[in-house]
Amino acid sequence: MKSGLQTTVQDLGRYGFREFGVSPSGAMDSYSLQMGNLLVGNDLGEAALEAPFIGPVLMALHDVSIAICGGNLTPKINGQEVPLWKSIVIKKGQILSFGELKEGVRTYISIAGGIDVPFVLNSKSTYITGKFGGFEGRALKEGDILFGNPFTRRNRFLQTQLIPKYTNKLTVRVIVGPHTRKFTTAGLKTFLNEEYSITSQSNRMGHQLTGPKIEHSSTADIISDAIPLGGIQVPASGQPIILMAEHQTTGGYSRIGTVISVDIPLLAQAQPGTKVRFKEISLQNAQDLLIDSRNRLKSLYRLTR
Repeated sequence: MKSGLQTTVQDLGRYGFREFGVSPSGAMDSYSLQMGNLLVGNDLGEAALEAPFIGPVLMALHDVSIAICGGNLTPKINGQEVPLWKSIVIKKGQILSFGELKEGVRTYISIAGGIDVPFVLNSKSTYITGKFGGFEGRALKEGDILFGNPFTRRNRFLQTQLIPKYTNKLTVRVIVGPHTRKFTTAGLKTFLNEEYSITSQSNRMGHQLTGPKIEHSSTADIISDAIPLGGIQVPASGQPIILMAEHQTTGGYSRIGTVISVDIPLLAQAQPGTKVRFKEISLQNAQDLLIDSRNRLKSLYRLTR
């Protein structure tokens, strides 16, 4: 009925095609997406709706279970507020709407039975820049009808310790490098000791930060190199850019570090103005944290089957 700011269909992303210049895309906050799917009985990687800042207005064409996870955009069914991080049933003809943004940025609407859109390069994710995937390669608009295989599964909820807290101050862990020689000792010290703010220019491609200038040892440019999710580019301005879900596949700016995978979901929910500090950890620690996170999700998934 209304599209919201930029409501798109997203799953866990599109992998194996970067050599062809295709971004992974996928949910900015993969944790909220997977938890929503867990609550409604879907496979963890099933597609859901991602809605930033201003949510859509949707009418149910069938009784179906949904779960709303991530940012709190004050969800309501027929004008009555409903909880996040819990499976609920929306009945045929009822209307899901959103109001005030209370915390976080992006809300995820998982629908029991999933969303029936074509797989494009092994994913249902919308690649906005490439104009393919998801629903006709674009954000939703008024009049769109999404089909699935709806069913109801109610009253599943998460324990409090599994629900993230979104704050206006973040410490994100990073693996320093790979272009440390492109920065002075003072520049590296600035990066790891100073505070930066997320600007309003941030989007699905990346978070632009502002703060103390990070000093290069020479030029900021490199020969174009492959870019990972969470890579932190530092152009000549000395202001870092954290590359997010729809980042380009290669880039010619030196990278001072990479945000570890388990901290990306919190960054995805950070509002403009959020203060960010960086903390160095080892590659081994980052891998251990990721393995632990995946194992917890798999254990929860097995318990609910």
